[in-house]
Amino acid sequence: MSKLVFITGASSGIGQALAWRFYQAGYSLALVARRTREIEAWVGFRQISADRCQIYSADVSVPDRIVAVGQACMVQQGVPDVVIACAGISIGVDTAQRADIEVIARTFASNNIGTTATFHPFLNAMVKRGSGVLVGIGSVNGIRGFPGHGANCPSKAAMISYCECLRGELRTSGVKVVTLCPGYIDTPLTQKNAYSMPFLMRPEDFADKAFRAIEAGVSYRVIPWQMGVVAKVLRLLPNWLFDKAFAGRPRKPRSPEA
Repeated sequence: MSKLVFITGASSGIGQALAWRFYQAGYSLALVARRTREIEAWVGFRQISADRCQIYSADVSVPDRIVAVGQACMVQQGVPDVVIACAGISIGVDTAQRADIEVIARTFASNNIGTTATFHPFLNAMVKRGSGVLVGIGSVNGIRGFPGHGANCPSKAAMISYCECLRGELRTSGVKVVTLCPGYIDTPLTQKNAYSMPFLMRPEDFADKAFRAIEAGVSYRVIPWQMGVVAKVLRLLPNWLFDKAFAGRPRKPRSPEA
């Protein structure tokens, strides 16, 4: 039997690219998104074998729903070998705007609560089996805070910290926790950014490097590595110099719905 990967946020961008990379490597797919029509169209376009793919509908920010989907996956396809919590939100916010408080709440509900709810249904089964990989998608934006990123940066920082906590908890269980921190990836989430995005990557290129990192069982990796260097330098900058360097940087666009 082929290995199984469970991926949330699989309707576009990084999630979809990861699904294709894992499928090419021989994995069966359990694909989750709110917009299942996009996944169905993509599966048809890629001519993915029906016996190696199941599609599930869930909003990861609703814990009961994503937990139920995880349980359904185990009944229909078995316990996954890899679980990737890829669903997330990246929207600019302004704390002075009352509507953006809800945007911040939705961001944390999706990026953080959604990740824990995605991992939850599989934990006991993976520990009992003594194997499995849980993958959290952080971001280089979780290293420091940028103007207009009052939702994305802290939620990604929390993701990095959460995965580190979980890794320690599962250290002797045989279950690995991998934290991946993408730099700038050319997806719908970044295409509206009005600022420069160094080392911008295609989703397919990110997915290939991410696949290799997951297979190797690394605990933490920034992709591409150049952004890892940039992130370390930024982390070392004193606040006054960091603030001066980014004083004129355009803010991340706010949600048009806010």
